[in-house]
This record gives sequence, C-alpha cells and structure tokens, in this order.
Amino acid sequence: MTVNSITSGRIHSAIAQASSRTGVDFSYLLGQAKLESGLNASARAGTSSASGLYQFIEQSWLAVVKKHGAENGMAWAADSIGQTNGGRYTVADGGTRQAILALRNDPAAASLMAAEHAADNKTALEDKLGRPANGTDLYMAHFLGLGGAKKFLSAMQNDPGASASSLFPAAAGANRNIFYASNGQPRSLSQIYDRFATKLGNASASAGAEPAAGTANANYAAQALDVEGSTVITGSNQSAEDALSWATAAMGRFKGDAQVASASLLRPTPDTARLAYMMLARMGG
Repeated sequence: MTVNSITSGRIHSAIAQASSRTGVDFSYLLGQAKLESGLNASARAGTSSASGLYQFIEQSWLAVVKKHGAENGMAWAADSIGQTNGGRYTVADGGTRQAILALRNDPAAASLMAAEHAADNKTALEDKLGRPANGTDLYMAHFLGLGGAKKFLSAMQNDPGASASSLFPAAAGANRNIFYASNGQPRSLSQIYDRFATKLGNASASAGAEPAAGTANANYAAQALDVEGSTVITGSNQSAEDALSWATAAMGRFKGDAQVASASLLRPTPDTARLAYMMLARMGG
C-alpha cells in the first residue's frame, strides 16, 4: 500500500467518522473537502489564514472548537479559548493557540469540526426554510455564511429566476465567475444553485464518495469505529478472514483493558486501532 493510499484512507475514515457522529451526509463532507483543499490535510491558503481539509480561517476555527470541542475530545482546547466583548476569539497562551490552530491539519479534528458546523447550519436552515436541508444548501451556507444562505434560499423559493448579483452585490463583486456567465450576463439564483449542486456532486464522485453516509466499508484503507465508548482510527486493510481470526483471539485479552477505555479519537493506540478494525470486519464491512 502506498503512502498516498494510506493518507487517502485516513482522510476518508475521518470524514466517515464525522458523518456518523453528527448525522451530516458523508458525500457532502467529502465533496466539500475535495473542493476546499483537494483532500490535502496540509493545504494552506496564500491569501488568508485558511488551513487544512476544510480551509478554516483562524477565527472560524476557534469559534467552532469553542462550541463543539469539548464534546469531541478536545476540552483542553475549548477551555483555553476565550472571547472578547467585541466577539473576537482569543487564546491567552501563544503555544496553546498554535496547538489549537494546528488541529486544522488533523483530518479527524478538521472533519469533526466541519461536520459540527454543518450540522448547526442544517438545523438553522431547516428552521428557516421549513424543509430538509441538502448538501447544496449547506454549501451555500459555507459560501455565503448562514445569514446569506437563508436570504439566498428564501429568495430562490419565491423567485428562482431573480438575479443573484442584485441581491448579493458584494459577493458578486468578489466572485464574478460565479455570479456572471462568460458573456457578462448575470446568473439567476437557481442557475448559481444548480452550478453549486453540480460542482459538489462532481467533487464527491471524483473523491470516491460511497453511496451511504457513514456505512462501514472494508474497501477503505482505514475505517472509524466506536470501541466500548472510545473512538479510534482503524485499519491495515486485512482480509475479513484474518480479521475474524485475530478478533476471536484478541477480544478476551482486551476486555476490560483501561487502555481501550481511555483511547481518544486523535491519539488511538496501535492495539486499539487494530482491534477496532477487526471488529469492523466482523460486523460485515
């Protein structure tokens, strides 16, 4: 197995785990990561502070970690983040701040926080629209912000053919290739929405999206699984036969082991990682 395939498997695994944990569609999360970073966990923007699979800028990252870090095994990070009266997120210790920001380049942490953020947007959009929010709706919230997405989608429900640039002049000025056709004609709300839907779908397909979100699949180089309450990253791509044999012998040895119970999402032990993969294969992945 090549380094690239191992890395790709780890990223797919992290996204699958985030999807399973939050209920956000796997294909959407995979497509978003493909569009944002090309599935490169180390990607960095040249014109902003954006970094990682989902290209979080520093303030957006600190905000989502402050809100959802503790429930996802990053309480140390969430507890270190404060907020000024003006709403800016800060971390008093410089070293701790850098460590928190560096988590953007960890596939597991980045995927979880992206999924949590998308889940928040999904709830808010559904409350506003009175219908289930799909992946394209969520990407509109990513592109325009939650408030902009609410405005865009509500306006599109009322008048799909309305000019998008007239409703979003600032965004249109910064993204002419999205809001205007090559001949200079302004695109309608529905045209932009459909282009995003196509772009997101193509990105998911090219990245190898599976048909069911969060479904266990032994074809991945790695998989995520919850073992006795501890989330671990799994996988050496052993056969199901090897997995069943090993798991039968190993289950007794690990039962009640504190090492399993204390394993974390971001720092799995080799033993718990392999055990989890074997359990996954036994479940029929």
